[in-house]
Amino acid sequence: MTGPLVALGGGLGAATRFLLDSWVARHNRTGFPLGTIVINVTGSFLLGLLTGWVLAGGVAGPLAAAAGVGFLGGYTTFSTATVEAVRLHRTGRHRVAVLHAGGMLVIAIVAATVGLWIAQLGWGR
Repeated sequence: MTGPLVALGGGLGAATRFLLDSWVARHNRTGFPLGTIVINVTGSFLLGLLTGWVLAGGVAGPLAAAAGVGFLGGYTTFSTATVEAVRLHRTGRHRVAVLHAGGMLVIAIVAATVGLWIAQLGWGR
């Protein structure tokens, strides 16, 4: 039962990513790949929350796998972030490429840490 739930979650996560990235792209006038940053940072934050919830015994098994591996795995897109950084580098925007790749990594780790921390505060009572 876990496999189909993870697959369903992955499909829903990918569709959500597409819709959010499309919305951000329509409103972004900078040419900077902001949608990918929004997606990866929010996905990292949500995975931190989910991990904290799982560690506290709030959810486990197929539901946790469907939400974490499935939905959030389909939602986040670090491979696209890498392609965007290479594209920025190839167009001569070297500093922006490094800022994009390195900054997203740092911010995503911080977001996951904050999510985990908030979950521990809420469930650690």
